[in-house]
Amino acid sequence: MEAPETRYVNVHNDDVAYQVFGDGPIDLLYCFGTGSHIELFWDLPATAELLSGLAKFSRVIFFDRRGTGASGGVALNELPTWEEWTEDITAVLDAAESKQTAILANSDAGPVGVLFAAMHPERVSSLILLNTAARLQVADDYPSGATPEEIDAIVDMFAATWGTPDFSRLLVPSKAEDEETLRQYAKVARASLTPTAAATQFGYIMRSLDVRWALPQVQAHTLVLHVSDSPLNPMSNGRYLADHIPGATFRELPGADMGVSGEYDLADEAGEFLTGKRHVVEVDRILTTVLFTDIVGSTERAATLGDQKWRSLLDAHDGAVREELRRFRGNEIKTTGDGFMASFDGPARAIKCARAIADATQRLGVQVRLGMHTGECEIRGDDLGGLAVHIAARIGGRASAQEILVSEIVKDLVAGSGIEFEDRGKHELKGVPGSWQLFAVR
Repeated sequence: MEAPETRYVNVHNDDVAYQVFGDGPIDLLYCFGTGSHIELFWDLPATAELLSGLAKFSRVIFFDRRGTGASGGVALNELPTWEEWTEDITAVLDAAESKQTAILANSDAGPVGVLFAAMHPERVSSLILLNTAARLQVADDYPSGATPEEIDAIVDMFAATWGTPDFSRLLVPSKAEDEETLRQYAKVARASLTPTAAATQFGYIMRSLDVRWALPQVQAHTLVLHVSDSPLNPMSNGRYLADHIPGATFRELPGADMGVSGEYDLADEAGEFLTGKRHVVEVDRILTTVLFTDIVGSTERAATLGDQKWRSLLDAHDGAVREELRRFRGNEIKTTGDGFMASFDGPARAIKCARAIADATQRLGVQVRLGMHTGECEIRGDDLGGLAVHIAARIGGRASAQEILVSEIVKDLVAGSGIEFEDRGKHELKGVPGSWQLFAVR
């Protein structure tokens, strides 16, 4: 088939390039990751064949995330967080008018697909993960990862060989003797990223990636595909994903190729999984960031001001909070007398909104305390319930005036965003098991 038209959607003042093609009954979002170029992929016989194969049974939505390929570049010292990369998916799906999609994500795009599926279960029917991982760096509870020294060596290799046939040969060893194909892959890599940008991005990816916490929250029907002999991404990484995503299926693929071609047919694998039986997602829980706000000393202020003045001040406070929730795309769940409960699809945006709320209410002469936690919540009509809500509320109750207090998982999720924290130590939260490490936003 002919290459489709490339369109653009703006995300935080950067253009994200995407294409839509095929007319099958299933929407399929294809996320490639580092080295992608949605226009030049059509010049490669293997990738053009794959894309045409996917279009036989689906309406394919294909895009380059910010910082790669035909999409706008990003500053190397301000790479998007993993959470912010999911915003590219949201924007592209909205632009393509896709209400629910299957996601096919490979390599370092896999974790972004996992996060989006966990955060937006109502929009993801199925998830296919190819040659990817939940974490790439070794840890005490993750022995299959690479050591810091091995990561340094891989990053140096990216810088030295990116966009050359030698690099192509490493990723697609089945084509090791096909010099023309290796040159074609190298050309696409150079068009996608410069060697410095590729090394910087992949170093950031290897060192910061850890979405293990999100795996149990994925509700989509999931297939994990992983080649058996990759020297860069061991099969144990794929097995870990399948073992920790509820109901996931693991399938071992032959060979060592990390791309979209090799000794297997990705279009056939995806088509069999997606068209064999459609999985209807009934959403009764969601992964979200919950924010609680509360006016400090509200009872004393009400007694001092009197009912009429206090009501006027409370109305001004409510208006200010709602305006910041609107600006930062927060969802007002309910009011709590002299505070709010709100949810966000990402913790970094929740923190920025909390800062803005603290500033806006202080200008009114009102001081607030704010607390937040990211976790799985039960959907109860327009309300949210579950332990994560109780944790966020208890954390808010521990905060001081004009303080934003967060759980450790929130701090970890925004790593690399530039948001700084001060350790507030471990706390017992009433009605919540265990002790909780809390942090204040600077």
